[in-house]
Amino acid sequence: MSGTGAPAGAPDRDPRPRIDFGYRVEGPIQPVYHSHTDYEIYYFHAGKCNYLIGDRIYTLAPGDLILMYGMTLHCAKIDPSEAYVRSIVHFDPAIVRPYLELPGAANVLEPFQTLKNYRIRLRGPEKEEAERMLERMNGFRQRRDAVADNRMQLALIDLLYFLYEQCRQPLRDRKEFPSVKEKTVQQIVTWLEDHYTADLHMDELQRHMHLSKSYIAKIFKEVTGVTLFDYVYRKRINEARVRFMLDPEASVTDVCFRLGFKHLAHFSRLFKKHVGMTPEQCKKQAGRGL
Repeated sequence: MSGTGAPAGAPDRDPRPRIDFGYRVEGPIQPVYHSHTDYEIYYFHAGKCNYLIGDRIYTLAPGDLILMYGMTLHCAKIDPSEAYVRSIVHFDPAIVRPYLELPGAANVLEPFQTLKNYRIRLRGPEKEEAERMLERMNGFRQRRDAVADNRMQLALIDLLYFLYEQCRQPLRDRKEFPSVKEKTVQQIVTWLEDHYTADLHMDELQRHMHLSKSYIAKIFKEVTGVTLFDYVYRKRINEARVRFMLDPEASVTDVCFRLGFKHLAHFSRLFKKHVGMTPEQCKKQAGRGL
């Protein structure tokens, strides 16, 4: 399996639902953003790694496990001076659905469907249990027979139940939007996700939402605690940080303008405020590794 999570030299895809599994995969990788329709379970064994999912950056420690919905762009940025060891499970959710129809079954896909992309920090007995499960799955994978294939599926279901237990509290905390106001702000955030690098004008958002500019600004601050433009600037700065990590040779000026800033000085000032260093310092740090 390659460092991006896709199997290296994989055969033609079997049309049936599938499990692609790489156990304790090692070796350096090139940081390439990618996405896929499969759900993914990524377990970090060793090394130094920042995992980038969308505009979020996770600094990983051994025992960290990430559930990924798949379609969000993601990639790993590693320090090549240390061995990078990970186990990765890609699975078609269709393979799980028959087990969801059993009497008393829990929806073990709910963490992927609701939390989308979520890190679980496994330590102590939970870490040991997860690693035993992955080792057991690897034993079935190596056998390459029909009985082992079926036991592999059952082992995946067991792993999903284990992860479902780890996610029960976060799932309970993920409440429904209790008011029209909060639903409206979520719609605004969704629109901003697609437009935050553009030359934003409140008139355009007003037309899209069919609400007045003053009302949009008021409820956004009430619900999120920040102004709409502060939210956009934070998104842009975090995206800039990701781009510098992926490509330390990227020009500060080019990144600045691509992300919608009109003035380099404004970009540099905001970057230092939010990241704690200048863009140039961030580029230099990324060039040295993590």
